[in-house]
Amino acid sequence: MAVSSKPSYKAMSADKHARPSTPDRDSRSSFSSIRENESTLRQTFSHSKISSYYGAESEEAVDDSSSKPTTPPKQSARPFDMIQTQFQPPVTHPNSKLLGYWTPAESFKGWKGIQVNGKLASKSFGDLQVLHHVFSGPAPRPAKRGQNKPGEAPIERLPMEILTAIINLLVLDVPPNGLTRRNVDLMSLLQTSRTLHVATLSTLYSQITIPHSRIFRKFLTHIAAHPNLGTIVRRLDFSHFNPAQLFSTAAERSQARNLTSETLLQCLELTPYLQEFLAQEYIDEDLDAGVLQKLFLGLPHLRAVDFCGCTSSAFKNSFAAVISPNWPKELSVRRLSMHKCLTLPSSVFEVILPRLTRLTHLDVAGTRITDAALASIPPTARITHLNLAKCTLLSARAVIDFLANHPAARELQFLSLATDARSHQTFNAENVSELLPVLPKTLKSLSLKGSKMDPSHIDLLRPLTKHLEELAVGRSLTLRDVNRLFVPDEDADDPAMQLDWVPHSLRYIDLSDFWGADFDMAYLFGSACALLRPFSEPLEVVELAEDVCRRVAKSAPALRRIGWRLSECDSRGWIVRDAAAAATASAAGAGGGKNGSPPRRDDGRRKWKMGAESWGMRKIPVATAEVGGMYGSFMFGRKL
Repeated sequence: MAVSSKPSYKAMSADKHARPSTPDRDSRSSFSSIRENESTLRQTFSHSKISSYYGAESEEAVDDSSSKPTTPPKQSARPFDMIQTQFQPPVTHPNSKLLGYWTPAESFKGWKGIQVNGKLASKSFGDLQVLHHVFSGPAPRPAKRGQNKPGEAPIERLPMEILTAIINLLVLDVPPNGLTRRNVDLMSLLQTSRTLHVATLSTLYSQITIPHSRIFRKFLTHIAAHPNLGTIVRRLDFSHFNPAQLFSTAAERSQARNLTSETLLQCLELTPYLQEFLAQEYIDEDLDAGVLQKLFLGLPHLRAVDFCGCTSSAFKNSFAAVISPNWPKELSVRRLSMHKCLTLPSSVFEVILPRLTRLTHLDVAGTRITDAALASIPPTARITHLNLAKCTLLSARAVIDFLANHPAARELQFLSLATDARSHQTFNAENVSELLPVLPKTLKSLSLKGSKMDPSHIDLLRPLTKHLEELAVGRSLTLRDVNRLFVPDEDADDPAMQLDWVPHSLRYIDLSDFWGADFDMAYLFGSACALLRPFSEPLEVVELAEDVCRRVAKSAPALRRIGWRLSECDSRGWIVRDAAAAATASAAGAGGGKNGSPPRRDDGRRKWKMGAESWGMRKIPVATAEVGGMYGSFMFGRKL
């Protein structure tokens, strides 16, 4: 049935007493809608018509002390004329009278100086009741039967911690594309009640996501006008920043001057309690010496910094200008990512790393970190996430000594030692044999991509597969070798191996070092291979090389028949266990939960993945948030 695009107004026009439409009715989609043509920040109050209904004059207070009720009182004897009051507007929206409050005027001299019906310092109950009505504003309407009084709704009586946790579920970590309105639900909560207003305001300003420079200008203008809001900010996230959304050329962006090193420094000055600063390559030229010095030395509460992909010469020169041996002995940063900061000199790491006494996350993939810088990490650090991928200046001996002997490496959960075997090799077969026994049992993700391995390493990897969830193996292995990670050896001399076999915990395995003829397609689909069989669960994802993905794509129907499918993102490709096929097989009796119900599928979220759902991330996150924007590209879309 076709639906008319134009609404009908016949019923409205027939009512003579209907309220006339507001002048800007066409500029908003609902009663409290948000319009992008306003000057206010999208993450704060919107201009609406609510306050216009509140602006009417309050009703006069009734004077019950008069002895002649039939005689109207003189105009000069009204309490409103004798007692001056003033209205205090809310901080975030000075033009609104919705959430403000009434106070006595500055000329108020105390209760004894107030004249009530020509008398000074009257103590009668009636006169005090009149004064109460004057200073408290309009009396609240009595609640109807079955209704809650203002401020006493069940949701408003919840503890602030629980209420904030509920409101946090409405926040969009990943902003919509372009200039689409966002956080509309939160804007409605702001104008619901005072209790929800306070909780929502904290949620809106605690984590600020900047998708383009116009939003940054609005945000900066707003916290400059209301500095109290800047104290709420805990995260500044530029990972979704895309300058091409508003401007087509670099000249237009520079002329707008919304986001510059000066405005960024001003923003950091107005957010003194900032804890997380997430940058990326699109803003690296705005990270001058003043901004870097403010980040490392001027924000005592800063805990996480991410400079993912920053490689410009301006960024390099700024770091060289601000770095100094005279820095304090300790820095507040605990989670540091310089992922793919290719141009930074080694001296930067040799100055910063010894001062990170509470370091937990370190991503220096593709950088010029040296053996001396790695060894200089303080023993008080407790590193859980370490990414040393493609660090060509590191030696295998220094890495093994650090992992085996350094106190900071005893609680590792994520470790990447990956390299590109076509251009560089850090670990040979002997190094891998020495490395695997010293790895901690807390490890959940291990990447040995690019290392030279041999079949003897499978016996050393088997104990690790009982607690690992992600594993990337190196080259020089075959699918038959990898198959031994999932099933016991059939021809083993010791039959106790099969009896005491402990199932693996792997959910992701990276076989992208198997190129060309190294990847045996016939064996993969054969009955002897356990990788794609139902009993290989919980294995869900197998990463393949690009040329292998093209070969597997030709066998897509056969792949679907056994419950798998091909998935690709940019330059990476995987075969993924199909949840729908697994549910169908379960319903047919091939497995499942109790009473034949389909097995519950894992959504992939883990505490150590910090918000990521997909498996096989190449970049370490330093803030718990939904992955997207430039960080999503570096994490899941790109090669090493």
